[in-house]
Amino acid sequence: MSFRSYMDIALEEARAAALRGEVPVGAVVVSPDGAVVARGGNRTRQDNDPTAHAEIVALRQACSTLGVERLPGYDLYVTLEPCPMCAAAMSNARIRRLYYGAQDPKSGGVAHGAKVFSHAQCHHVPEIYDGIAAAEAEALLKDFFAARR
Repeated sequence: MSFRSYMDIALEEARAAALRGEVPVGAVVVSPDGAVVARGGNRTRQDNDPTAHAEIVALRQACSTLGVERLPGYDLYVTLEPCPMCAAAMSNARIRRLYYGAQDPKSGGVAHGAKVFSHAQCHHVPEIYDGIAAAEAEALLKDFFAARR
């Protein structure tokens, strides 16, 4: 079986978030057979919800669509290193693999900061693959913030 990245869809969601005035982060949940079951972009401003990060939006949609509370065997693609809140949500959802693009030294919770998955209290640790389409994800973020300064 060959690897197929779904980061292009996550990047579409990030671009759509930017058009709504949201920080351009997108996420996609993929089933074990390769079907996209959920996708989402940041909606914190739109929804007036500090937890409406792209990852949470996609995880909620996937669980709702499938009628389950956990997603073992499912993969999550996200354009930016997840924050601690999102990393904890992935652990609780039992995500199989996490693929992410840009590093987030300021607010990341996987390779930076809290490093959620390295704690003994972490119930489940997904396989982690970083740097997927990182340059494009970084450019989206830099362009978004440059336009606001």
